[in-house]
Amino acid sequence: MPIPMPGEQVRGSKTGKPIMALLDLLGRTWALGIVWQLNQGSATFRELQQRCEQISPSLLNTRLKELKVLQLVELTPSGYQLTQTGHGLFSIVSPLGEWSLLWANQIKKDKV
Repeated sequence: MPIPMPGEQVRGSKTGKPIMALLDLLGRTWALGIVWQLNQGSATFRELQQRCEQISPSLLNTRLKELKVLQLVELTPSGYQLTQTGHGLFSIVSPLGEWSLLWANQIKKDKV
């Protein structure tokens, strides 16, 4: 699959609207998980692989390439880290983590 670029046709949309490119990216296996993990701090390839529950090296490599092209992740001497844009994305999706805990507790409560 090609890298989902704003302004170009992406999976699920022919318009190229930036939101559709973002949703295509975030829907890819481990794309959001890598952003989530790198918010904890920079990591080498192996450290990031460990943080991502033993993601396969080929999948991690593919996602890192995509995230670098899209300027969300960069490689520094200390390892991979989020760019300023990547941190901006994390700040938007982070509240979903808190919401998901409330949602999970509600589902558990309703099952009892």
